[in-house]
Amino acid sequence: MKIGIVCYPTFGGSGVLATELGKGLAEKGHQVHFITYSQPARLDFFSENLFYHEVSVSNYPLFDYAPYELALASKLVDVVRFEKLDILHVHYAIPHASAAFMAKQILATYGIHIPVVTTLHGTDITLVGKDLTYKPVVTFSINQSDGVTAVSEYLKQDTYKHFEITKDIRVIPNFVDMNRFKLKAKDHFKKAIAPNNERIVVHTSNFRKVKRTQDVIYVFEKIVKEVPAKLLMVGDGPERAYCEQLCRDLDICDNVRFLGKQDAVEEILSVADLFIMPSESESFGLAALEAMACKVPVITSNAGGLPELNVDGVTGFMDEVGDIASMAHHAIAILADDDKLNSFKENALSRAKEFDLSIILPIYEAYYQEILG
Repeated sequence: MKIGIVCYPTFGGSGVLATELGKGLAEKGHQVHFITYSQPARLDFFSENLFYHEVSVSNYPLFDYAPYELALASKLVDVVRFEKLDILHVHYAIPHASAAFMAKQILATYGIHIPVVTTLHGTDITLVGKDLTYKPVVTFSINQSDGVTAVSEYLKQDTYKHFEITKDIRVIPNFVDMNRFKLKAKDHFKKAIAPNNERIVVHTSNFRKVKRTQDVIYVFEKIVKEVPAKLLMVGDGPERAYCEQLCRDLDICDNVRFLGKQDAVEEILSVADLFIMPSESESFGLAALEAMACKVPVITSNAGGLPELNVDGVTGFMDEVGDIASMAHHAIAILADDDKLNSFKENALSRAKEFDLSIILPIYEAYYQEILG
């Protein structure tokens, strides 16, 4: 198949999943064309089956805001026509699904029919999509898609609850490439971070309010009082400055390192003993899955789709959103006992294997064929 993939080229979950999916499809012999405004962050190797098409946006002074949706629709028309794509797969509803619909209508005037699959990832539905500014367009675009998928049962039900959706939504869960995300020998790095064999706690996110990154700091402050530990904060975003100030206020700066955006997250996870994700909302929890694939147990909230991934008391623990005391209690219980820690690590890896790319990829291939049929 010749597949066009539209996504945000960032470190966010939707961009990561879309890019990893495209890479996996290319390795299986499909021709994959990424269409977005910059090269996706995870598109980090060359393949004869991978192509990238940059969307250029006009800076004409008439526009206060660059009309990206129109530019994207035009680019989709161009790529579909001249690369003879079989199907478009757009990730994140806004504005990709509506741009794909526009492109589809334009292509019809050339006698070209291009099926469109829209994958819903989370905040495009639970946050942005519910905004009255966008809701009618989101609803229309989803209903006009030839196929619709969601990354969790929670997200599927939430979409039906808040939007008048007439299309069947297929749940295809997020996945992890177990060849990339696996425990690696990084003893030198671990020694540099934790010279006295302290436990290493990790959090990765885009540091938005919904991720409750300050809760990570508060939880860690309780952990470090009981267990010698270091905290690695990976990523960047609007909440980072507040987190850094909170570390100063709590006088734990010597035990916390902010690493910014990192490409090789799996190397950091390879030295971790625990992963914390206290999010207010998560459609699935891809970052937690990547941690589990590296044999790292997880402490998460019980929000959204996280209960579909994290098995409470087995792969880690789940607590109510904002329950810092309980999260810290469970974290300490894991970190303070070597045998318990090792057991949770094995359980985390075992659970992650259920979401291996090799299992989920054929589901997407079969769905494409179903839509094309």
